[in-house]
Amino acid sequence: MAAPVDVIVVGGGVVGAACARELARAGRRVRILEPDAERGQAWRAAAGMLAAETEAEPDDPLLPLAVAGRDLYPALAEALKETTGIDIGLWRGGILHVALTDDDAAELRARLAERGRRTDGGAEWLEPNRLREGWPGLAHCRGAMWAPREGAVAPRELVQALRADAERSGAELAADEGLALEIRADRVLGVIGRRERHPAADVVVAAGAWSARLGGLPRPLAVEPVRGQMAALPWPAGLEPAIVYHHRHYVLPRDDEAIVGSTMERAGFDASVTPDGLSDVLRAVRAIYPPLGALEVRRRWAGLRPMTPDGLPILGPDPCVRGLWYATGHGRHGVLLAPISALVLAAMMDGRTPAEDVSPFRPGRFWGD
Repeated sequence: MAAPVDVIVVGGGVVGAACARELARAGRRVRILEPDAERGQAWRAAAGMLAAETEAEPDDPLLPLAVAGRDLYPALAEALKETTGIDIGLWRGGILHVALTDDDAAELRARLAERGRRTDGGAEWLEPNRLREGWPGLAHCRGAMWAPREGAVAPRELVQALRADAERSGAELAADEGLALEIRADRVLGVIGRRERHPAADVVVAAGAWSARLGGLPRPLAVEPVRGQMAALPWPAGLEPAIVYHHRHYVLPRDDEAIVGSTMERAGFDASVTPDGLSDVLRAVRAIYPPLGALEVRRRWAGLRPMTPDGLPILGPDPCVRGLWYATGHGRHGVLLAPISALVLAAMMDGRTPAEDVSPFRPGRFWGD
């Protein structure tokens, strides 16, 4: 049996690492359980977009939390660089949500007008002539919604930095897989790992797409894997860098490459790349940013996103089991929401009311609680 700690975080991906860091910084003894293996975890395959306004619908209950999460990143990037020496690759050059047809343009303009009532108006509409002036490679588009405060980070470096800073603050990273919760009556006692038992007063379920497979859950957890396939192409010399988004597909510059994606497939826990999936991504790239369409694929990969039925994360305490907490189901937004989810969870675990309204994300919503 491992030594007891205050909190076990089941999962050391971007959300789990962020939660562990925040809890350790608050003085709790934390252990992260993360198997030392690549299984198609979402963060290993993510593009790392900070696309709060770009992806949200006007009435999306996630929008306020997503904007708050996005706006944490400049300070977080600076803090992590100072404490760990790791540059998480924050790029705030904006995101263009392009319109390829007149119908696209009308929809985006209506969405932007409605969204302006809920945010501070950070996004704006670019007419085709303004778009061509800034990004000649997008001259075929009928305009774009321009979100200048958005951008991206490098997910692998982000997870590395979050884990390192958590450990610097006293957290322990254990190369073990959490197999089952240990619960007695209405109280969590710890986690049974593949290697040993880990006692703790609190447990945070942050295992991404694998969260629902954790044994001993008091009720079924509404999280399932959704595969996203991606590829890397060379970024052409002289082509203006831009993150370009259209109907859940995107092009993102990183170093000398274009990261392109992504599919949304219910394929169980199969994280393989398929010819059909790659063709879907490349077809979208040719439509979004034609200068990239004929380039040779350098790399291809896939990851498993943890999706919920309503597309919203599961964040907060179990309504029936004391000491059991959830930070999972973040879907396509794990990188964007990880730091704000960690702050929210730390506040709740400390008995404080979070600054953000997290009622839409309460775990019991799927159980009628």
